[in-house]
This record gives sequence, structure tokens and C-alpha cells, in this order.
Amino acid sequence: MIIGVPKEIKNNENRVALTPAGAQELVKRGHDVYVQTSAGAGSGFSDEEYTSAGASILPSIEATYEKAEMIMKVKEPIEPEYKLIREDQLVFTYFHFASYEPLTRAMVESKSVCLAYETVERPDGSLPLLVPMSEVAGRMSVQEGAKYLEKPLQGRGILLGGVPGVRPAKVMILGGGVVGTNAAKMAAGMGADVTIMDVNLSRLRYLDDVMPANVNTFMSNEYNIREMLDTHDLIIGAVLIHGAKAPNLITRDMLKDMREGTVLVDVAVDQGGCIETCKPTTHENPTYVIDGILHYCVANMPGAVPYTSTLALTNATLPYAIQLANKGWKQASIDNEDLKFGLNVIKGDIVYEAVANTFDMPFTPVEKYLG
Repeated sequence: MIIGVPKEIKNNENRVALTPAGAQELVKRGHDVYVQTSAGAGSGFSDEEYTSAGASILPSIEATYEKAEMIMKVKEPIEPEYKLIREDQLVFTYFHFASYEPLTRAMVESKSVCLAYETVERPDGSLPLLVPMSEVAGRMSVQEGAKYLEKPLQGRGILLGGVPGVRPAKVMILGGGVVGTNAAKMAAGMGADVTIMDVNLSRLRYLDDVMPANVNTFMSNEYNIREMLDTHDLIIGAVLIHGAKAPNLITRDMLKDMREGTVLVDVAVDQGGCIETCKPTTHENPTYVIDGILHYCVANMPGAVPYTSTLALTNATLPYAIQLANKGWKQASIDNEDLKFGLNVIKGDIVYEAVANTFDMPFTPVEKYLG
């Protein structure tokens, strides 16, 4: 198979979909890998490293899309890329369709095959290609939240871990999945007073067993969230509904119950956000203030640490990319149900029900193509 790796063009997105080591593994199996020039530069990988691994370098994003049968990306295609994607081309990347209708409609119109990292799902319900970036984003949410609590950055002027004789900051984490667990680990390690909330009692029992003493668990519901708003300094949204838009757990009217300078970090922003006042921001302009409350809503948080993120992502995606390249998307998805769940759009049909429902668009069962 001919595999293309374009340079990411989303604002301040420095990750790349494939490391030189990953390219070498595909080339070893007889596949042709084409990498757009300087695609890996932001992550610390030179064109020379890719050519040494057996890949070929192409001069432009247009040439990369034109050459490839399978495109491997990190972030969803943005508008300048829509016209480059052609019928029957396999695009393997994070899509987060439910958060953006124009992207969904553009991919339907392209008649391409869209296989989304974030909905590849194992039999136990885990999301193996979302996990590595969720780990990074969860840890970064606390790192960024701690920074923006500083007064010059419009926060409350609180040191996350406090000092002897002064209480630490209070951190509320909405969601006890991969993002929330990693956020809680970081916040606890920095000495904060942490509360992690979830609707799953079994998950809360597990977290209560494994977390340090400065992490408390609490059942997530509107009453409990409202009860704590005026005492917490950093609130992290870490909610995920597989393939669908995240629910709004923090609503606009709740902002009035928070103290000025409270920081909200919405890690769920690339899936629509779990904070009603959330809107996607960039690393260039990461924050905004509403009613005295600081919002940090960067949609590609791991892009700020691209070396770590690119290695972590390739570790997870490469085994699936090899299966897709060896067998083609159809046979690979028949043989491995993980990949079947990753299929969102096929040749003009939406085959992932949560996406179709989000936009009230027609749904086609994936079995039409795999049966």
C-alpha cells in the first residue's frame, strides 16, 4: 500500500502521525511511505531520518494526498485539506466528527473512507488510540491549570500545592477515565486538594483504592457539582462519550457561583466540550475570560509537547496501521473488530450511529460494507 504522511497545518500542531521508526516498520513489510517535507520537524524528526528509514520525501501537501492510498494524520482535516481528499482514499486520524458538522459533511461528500482513532474500540470498551493522547492531555491539564492560576495570567493567584501554613488549591476533576485519572495523579503529586467525580460507582471505588490520600472521590451529578463550585480553584472537564458530543456539566449560569479567577480547563473541547461556555482555542491564544472566570480550551493540547506525543501516538497506532496496509481497510476491519468500530464514514455513508444522530443525518450500518 502507498501511505502518505502530510505535515499538520492546524494552528501550532507540531505532532506528526508517524515516526521514522514507524515508517521503517511499514517499509519492511513492502509498503511505500511518502512523507511531506518537514512534516516531522516540529516533533524533532528530520527528513533525513525518514529517508534513512526507507521513506520518500514529497515537496508539498498536495503531492502527498495525491500519491497516497492511505493518509495517516494526527488531527482532523481542516478546510484547505477537504478538496485534497479523494474518493476511496483511506484517512486514518483523529476526526471527532460529532464536534463539527462541516467536517462531517465534507468527508461524506468526498466519498473517502474515514477511520477515526478516537472510536477504535477493544472488546472491553477501552479506546486504545485515544488513550496515549488522553494521558498526555490529562497531565497537561493540571500543568496548564497551575500556570493560569497565577495572577499575571488572570487567575486567582494561588500556588497549586500551597506551602507550609497555607492551604493548597482545590482541584475538581469531572470524569474518572484516562484523562481524569492522569489529571488527578498530577494534581495530587503537586500537593493539591483533589476531588475526582464520575457517574460510575465502580470506577469511583477503584480510584478511591489507588489514589493517594489527597484525592477524594465524589458521585457526579448537578447538585454535587454546584455544591463545590464556590470552593474550588481549578476545574478540569474530562468527560468522554464514545464518538458523541460531550454533555455540558458546567453551564453558563454556574459561572456566577465561582470565585473570580477560577480556572476552567476543558479537555473535552475537541468533542464539543463539557463546559457550556467552552469554545475551541489555540496554543497561540489559549484563554479567554467570561464573568471573571478564566477558560483554557485548547483543542490540541498534546501538540504543545510534540516529541512525547508523537512517540506515544505511533506506539499505539502502528500495529493498526500495519494491519490496514497489509490487508486493506475492509479485510482488516473484518478480521479485527477494534478497527470496525473506528469506521465513521465510508464512501458517502455515515456508519457510526452517534455521529449520524448528532447531526440528524442518515445512518448506514457498517455491515453494508463489511458483510
